[in-house]
Amino acid sequence: MIDTTTMIAYVMIVLGFVFIPGPATLLTVARATSSGAKVGIATGAGIAAGDVVHTVMAIAGVSAIIATSAVLFSIIKYAGAAYLIYLGIRAILEKAPLDLTRGRQPITAGKAFHQAVIAEVLNPKTALFFLAFLPQFVKPENGSVVLQLSVLGAVFVLLGLLSTMIFALGAGSLGTFLRRHPAVLKWQGKVVGGIYCALGVRLALQER
Repeated sequence: MIDTTTMIAYVMIVLGFVFIPGPATLLTVARATSSGAKVGIATGAGIAAGDVVHTVMAIAGVSAIIATSAVLFSIIKYAGAAYLIYLGIRAILEKAPLDLTRGRQPITAGKAFHQAVIAEVLNPKTALFFLAFLPQFVKPENGSVVLQLSVLGAVFVLLGLLSTMIFALGAGSLGTFLRRHPAVLKWQGKVVGGIYCALGVRLALQER
């Protein structure tokens, strides 16, 4: 089972991810701002459902690799490190949108949920992120790899859902704040990018 130190570090990192405004948060805020908190919550739930699918795929893929070859496991970890660093650099350099409601038309909660699920499931960047991120906190000597990945994925999904619900409920004031303070969006990209780069370096230096 996952040791306490690893779990605490994982939870702290995930909290940093989900509570710093990112793509999922901005989509949720945009939906809630244009169509109400209920639609925003439905959007967050759809994103969480999509992340469950990615967690299952990551569990299947990583578990198979670990069971097959230590060399392949090392390769995917180095590839994951490179990908996380790439995401970090992109996040640091990318310009954030200033208009959160641009192109957002009022829709029903059901439609918002389904759109969010499809968008998240079909996002290859999310799939690669899960494959790169989750293995960092897996230690084969701690027992079942499948169980460890399942717990890590579940924690990520639940904390992500919690954050999007909170942002959806406070979307009106948050949306206004972000539009009045565009520097917040600018700096959130740099903060998230820094976290990605740090994780990538950590993964590259971590021994199996």
